[in-house]
Amino acid sequence: MKKVSFPYMGTSYIPFERLLKDFGNKVIVPPRPTEETISYGTKYAPEFACYPFKIVLGTYVQVLEAGADTLVSSGGVGPCRAGLYTALQEKILQELGYEFEMITLEPPGRHFRDLLQNIKKLINTRLTLRDYISISRFAWKQLVLLDKVERLSHKTRPLEINKGDSTRAYKKCVEMIAGAEKYVDFKEIERESELLYEAVEKRDYDPLKIGIVGEIYVLMEPFSNLEIEEMLGELGVYVERSMFLSEYTISNAVMDLFHMAGERDAKKMAAPYFKEMCGGHGRESVGNSVIFAKRGFDGIIQLSPFTCIPEIVAKSILPKVCKEHGLGFLTISLDEQTGKEGLRTRLEAFVDLLMAKRKKAGTLTVKSQVAKEMA
Repeated sequence: MKKVSFPYMGTSYIPFERLLKDFGNKVIVPPRPTEETISYGTKYAPEFACYPFKIVLGTYVQVLEAGADTLVSSGGVGPCRAGLYTALQEKILQELGYEFEMITLEPPGRHFRDLLQNIKKLINTRLTLRDYISISRFAWKQLVLLDKVERLSHKTRPLEINKGDSTRAYKKCVEMIAGAEKYVDFKEIERESELLYEAVEKRDYDPLKIGIVGEIYVLMEPFSNLEIEEMLGELGVYVERSMFLSEYTISNAVMDLFHMAGERDAKKMAAPYFKEMCGGHGRESVGNSVIFAKRGFDGIIQLSPFTCIPEIVAKSILPKVCKEHGLGFLTISLDEQTGKEGLRTRLEAFVDLLMAKRKKAGTLTVKSQVAKEMA
């Protein structure tokens, strides 16, 4: 039986663990990144490597030490270096003396045959077509619900009267979703999750709205962004990031395979500023900022790993985009040297500036379209 592991990113480990187990593997669940993880990553990674590379490399060291013999990760296309990272990480780990198999799941639109072959390597039990449908259906519902309860936490956190209530509700929801045994359990779990958030005591307040754009890993993994969404929520800000894993999967797997729209809305919005593919999510960062502006947001925060070329390109364009659309703009470059308290100070100053701007415009108490969506 293969002992399989994968990178840690938000709550995605929950459906991935279930999926791989149902495929007949023993799963070594990756630990949540810590300073120890980073110490491994920075020790063995090339100096030029970005922060996600170091976190993932450190995670691989931890799971290999825990007994994993198979590592699964995603690939990529375009100029972004991330498409080559699994090959480089594999070489580094092999030179350190680890014996394992690296399985890279490439985007299906360009590598469909390779993707199928690599998925087959992860199926180590006999399954019927009905089994495949049941397994996929369960994992997908789990992923969708995890994204839903996280969105609910973003909506209630800036309104909560008792600090921490939304975070506690969110953690409870994640526990329930992770503990589901059958697909029919999800209906009750979803309702119970909604009731948990409804029970959070809230104030009548129209919060500032900040959209977060940037590179996928630092957007979705709280350790890498120092839990910025929670910090902003506690400052009374409604946060909405441009990417959630269920939507990203649909856009970059299903839609990419059939050459459907995918992320074209964001790309279309970015077209007046630049049309060329720059890799990663640089173009989407620009396009999603325009979308946030049209939805009445107050500001944009760009999260970027230090040395990330696609986000550096986006960073050169975003000030113009935000100025044209009347948005406040803050870019945050993240690496192992970034401190949480320093980040908190920058966020407090940014929020103060946005609040002053709203007061000056006389719109502090006006309910916006986003406020209506939150209701």
